[in-house]
Amino acid sequence: MWCENCNRETPLDTCEICGKSTISEIPQKIFWCSHCKSPVIKAVNSPDSDICPCCGNKIEYLSKDLRPVFPEERLLLELLIAKPFEFASKSVWANNTRYYIDGKAKLVTTKHFSKANIDNVIRTLEDLKEENIRNYEPIFEKFISKFLSINKERLNYIENEAISFIQDAAKKYSEDQLMISFSGGKDSTCTEDLTVRALSNPSIVHVFGNTTLEFPYTYQYVERFKKANPRAIFKTAQNKEKVFLDVCEDIGPPSRVMRWCCTMFKTGPITRVINNLYGKGKILTFYGVRKCESASRSKYNRIEEHSESVKIQKQAVASPIFFWLDIDIWLYILGNKIDFNEAYRLGYDRVGCWCCPNNGERSHFLSSIYMPELHKKWRDFLVSFAKKIGKPDAEIYVDSGKWKARQGGSGLASAEDVKIKYTNCTSEENAKIYQLNKPMDDSLLNLFVPFGKISKDLGRKLIKEVIILDIKTNIPILSIQPFYNAESEYAVKVKTMNVKDHDDLQRMVSYQIRKFNVCRRCLKCESVCKYGAITIKSDVYHINAAKCKHCKACVSQKYLSGGCLMDKYLRTIKFEQR
Repeated sequence: MWCENCNRETPLDTCEICGKSTISEIPQKIFWCSHCKSPVIKAVNSPDSDICPCCGNKIEYLSKDLRPVFPEERLLLELLIAKPFEFASKSVWANNTRYYIDGKAKLVTTKHFSKANIDNVIRTLEDLKEENIRNYEPIFEKFISKFLSINKERLNYIENEAISFIQDAAKKYSEDQLMISFSGGKDSTCTEDLTVRALSNPSIVHVFGNTTLEFPYTYQYVERFKKANPRAIFKTAQNKEKVFLDVCEDIGPPSRVMRWCCTMFKTGPITRVINNLYGKGKILTFYGVRKCESASRSKYNRIEEHSESVKIQKQAVASPIFFWLDIDIWLYILGNKIDFNEAYRLGYDRVGCWCCPNNGERSHFLSSIYMPELHKKWRDFLVSFAKKIGKPDAEIYVDSGKWKARQGGSGLASAEDVKIKYTNCTSEENAKIYQLNKPMDDSLLNLFVPFGKISKDLGRKLIKEVIILDIKTNIPILSIQPFYNAESEYAVKVKTMNVKDHDDLQRMVSYQIRKFNVCRRCLKCESVCKYGAITIKSDVYHINAAKCKHCKACVSQKYLSGGCLMDKYLRTIKFEQR
C-alpha cells in the first residue's frame, strides 16, 4: 500500500503517520536508458531505480508519463520543427506537447501551430505518407520491441492486478448484471480486453455511447471491433431526437463549465439502453477511468457504488485501470498486439468528441489537418454564434478559445425560459402564482407525481382545480389551478397545505414549473431516476406514477442544481424572484 500524502509505502490500509487512506498502487516514474534508447518504468522506491534491467547501464529520470510517437505523428513533428525524416531513425516519445527524441526534450508550443501553413502541411503529409510507413515503420517497431522487453515485468504486474480486481468486483453480480462501457478510446480498449479475459466471457454487454461527434477514426475502429468480436453483445446508445448544432443554436455551444452535451448525447442515451436491458436491477459497469487524467477523476474511487458519485443511478462502476499511466496503457495495447483507434497514430493523446471544449490547442490543430471540413464547419458556427450574442470581435473570441469559458445564457432568447417568475397570491396564504410560457395541461400536472397522488376529482371543478395528496397520509398538500391575469398570458396558482415547511415545498414546486417552461429534453432526469420512472419520448417529459417511489431525487438540489440542468446552462445573472 502507498500513502500519497506522506509519499511512503506502508502495509496498512490507513497510513499510521497521517491517518489518510492508502492506495494499492505504488507510484511509478519513467526513466530513460540511453543505451537501449527506451523508456524504463520503475517504482519510486525501487532499490535499483537507476539501473536498466536489460543492459545494466545507468538510467536517468525522464518524465512522469509518456506515450509513443507513431511514424505519422513523428512526420508531422518534423514538418513543424525540423525537416522530413530527420527523427526517423530515433526513438521518439511524448508527454503532452513535450517531445523526447532519443531522450532529449523538445517543446512544441502553440506558436509552432500558428506559424504552420495548414495547406502545405496537409499536402506534404499526403505526399510522404507511403514512404514514411514503408521505410520507417520497421524502425519504430524495433524501438517498441525493446520497450516491451525492458518493461515486461511491469506489464505482467498490471495485467494480473487488473484481472484480479475485475474478478473480485464481479463476485457480487451475476453475469447478466455486468456491462462494459466502450468508447473506442485507448482506455476503454484496455478495459474491454482485460474484462473479457478476466471473466472469460466474450459475450458480455458492450455499450458504445455515440454522441454523433466522435472522431471518424473512432467509428472506423468500432466497426473493426464489432467484426473482430462477433460474440460481443454490442449496443449503441444514441440520442436520435436531437441534432447537436440545433441545440447549440438554441442554448449555446458547450463550454468547459457547461458541458450539456455529455448528458444529452451520452449519459442520457446510455441510461435508456441500461433501462431497456436491465430493468430494475443494479448493474456493474467496467469503465476505462484513470486517476491521472484530471483533477476531478483523481477524487474518484476505483469502485463507485454510491448514488452521489455516479452519473447513472442504477449502476455501480469499477475502474480496472484506475492507477495506470498513459505509458501503461500503451504497454498493454502494444504488448498484447491489440487493435486500437487510428487517431492515436496521428498525435491525438485522447479521443472523444472531436470538438470538445476541453480539447487543447494541439488537438484543434490536428483536427484542422486531418478533419479540415469538420473543423471549418465548427469554427464557422462558433463565429456566427459569437456574433449573435453580441461579441464585438467574434473571430478573436473564437480563435483565442474564449468561447470555451462561456457561462450562462447571456444573449440568448432561451435564457428567459429558465427564470421562475411568480407573485404571491394576495387572497390566499401559502399560494403563489407562477407565470408559464405555454398553457397549463396534463404534462404540467404529471410533473407533480413525485409529490404524491394526483386527484382531479377532489378539486373544485368550476375553477379546474387539481389536488395532490400526500402518498402516505392521503392528506391534501397541494392545490393546482390555472390562473388568468393581466401580467401574463398563461399562469398557474399553486397553494401548499397541511405541511410543516411551506417554503421548502414551494421551492420544489418552482423546480417543476421551471422544467415545464424550459425543458430541452436533455435526458438528465432519466439518469437521475434510479427507478426508471422518468422517460422523454416524442418531446414529452413523462413520470410513470406506477414506477415513481416519491424519493424526490428529481426535484432535489443535491442531484439537480435548481431542479433542472437547463438552469445551470441558461442562467444569466443572479435574478431575484418577484
